[in-house]
Amino acid sequence: MGAITITSLQAIVPELYLGSMAILLLMVAVYKSKAIGNDILSCAFIAFVLTALFFCQNLGGNYTSYFNGMFATDSFIVLAKLLITISAALVLLVSSSWLKEEGGKPSEFLVLMMLSTLGMLLMVSANDLLTLYMALEMSSLALYVLAAFNRDNAKSSEAGLKYFVLGSLASGMMLFGMSLVYGFAGTTSFAALSTLFGNAAPISMGVVVGLVLIMVGFCFKLSAVPFHMWTPDVYEGAPTPVTAFFATAPKIAALALFTRLLIYPFGHLFAQWQQVVIFASVGSLFVGALGAIAQTSIKRLLAYSSIGHVGFMLMGLASGNAAGVQAMLIYLALYIFMSVGAFGCVLLMRRNGEYVEKISDLAGLSQTRPLLAATLALMLFSMTGIPPLAGFAGKMYVIIATLEAGLAWLAVAGVIAGVIGGYYYLKVVKVMYFDAPAEPLDTKTPRSIKLALALCTVVTLFFFIAPTPLVASAKLAAQALLNGN
Repeated sequence: MGAITITSLQAIVPELYLGSMAILLLMVAVYKSKAIGNDILSCAFIAFVLTALFFCQNLGGNYTSYFNGMFATDSFIVLAKLLITISAALVLLVSSSWLKEEGGKPSEFLVLMMLSTLGMLLMVSANDLLTLYMALEMSSLALYVLAAFNRDNAKSSEAGLKYFVLGSLASGMMLFGMSLVYGFAGTTSFAALSTLFGNAAPISMGVVVGLVLIMVGFCFKLSAVPFHMWTPDVYEGAPTPVTAFFATAPKIAALALFTRLLIYPFGHLFAQWQQVVIFASVGSLFVGALGAIAQTSIKRLLAYSSIGHVGFMLMGLASGNAAGVQAMLIYLALYIFMSVGAFGCVLLMRRNGEYVEKISDLAGLSQTRPLLAATLALMLFSMTGIPPLAGFAGKMYVIIATLEAGLAWLAVAGVIAGVIGGYYYLKVVKVMYFDAPAEPLDTKTPRSIKLALALCTVVTLFFFIAPTPLVASAKLAAQALLNGN
């Protein structure tokens, strides 16, 4: 192991800053527990915003590796990290009122959220199978605790236990796959694996089996079929802010790292892994679309919805080209705002001070809370893919990239699944606008949620006016991944 240089430390300044802030807030919470409240929430939010600004200023960098090739950065990695920190900041905005009123000790939630995000940032930059696994576990351990954050709630405890047990199984399979790759290839370095597989020598079947096991672990983290079974129960049982976090940041990190892993070290095994990705994509599209139809809980409906959206994202990865990766990144970025916007609306579903989650509780919402009904309808229409909303643009880019890759049947499957998905989204809109009003929901809307919903609404509604910054950044990131390594 070579010496740690100033250049290497400069490359991880955002991670060092976020980790230091998490430790600092933890110490403040321990020794000044009675003096915190809005202050610690503000500090955590500022930490995420400053980290995002750092990544925003460093978009467009070339591929560079540090720490003897264990850590890497390029345009793709920086954009993924930017999306992770933006999603964490938005989730924190919609969570602030819940933390003050229902969340017990907000300091614990914030520290866990920051440490999990730190693990995600390290995941995306992982340039070695060992670094990948350590960062993945750092992120996952905090997520297990967050899922069971409401210790006095049976559903939350059940969600945390299910997520932990199944997550441990997936991690074990992933680690076994890594050991097989190392045993047959003799290295864990992404660069060395890419060089090895690029030679004309035949690929050992042991390496292929190892790769499949690694992909199983990632499919679990993405809640992709057939490893999606934990998603509805965990989404329903976990506190709503935690569910909003699960639906965004971990998916971005897992999909970004999954893409880097398949395109960079295993890029020469495209014929082998493309079949698995296509299977996971098609399965996720239709399980997500069909599974949501019978749901009566809005959180379970959004859980199946997230499975379907993962199917669309995997369509871009299955294309295996720059256009597909670009489309996947665009979809990921827009999905953040649609998902956080939807869960922000769910957090406003309170009646007599108690949170409600049934779709039937939204009956006649357009008459009692017209602005909330309009915002939720907008997010659902966007997820459906109705033009000219942001969701339509995301699906359009993915379908075009799939067609260009010669996977016309996969594009048709995506369109069919999207049409089926439109049914359950419109079912919720129908309840809000055409059913007889139920008992009115509480009218209190905290400023932080107003701000978050306003940002999500602006992006969702007006993305088509100025898509260039995101499209150009995604194109640069995709080219860096496919050409720069």
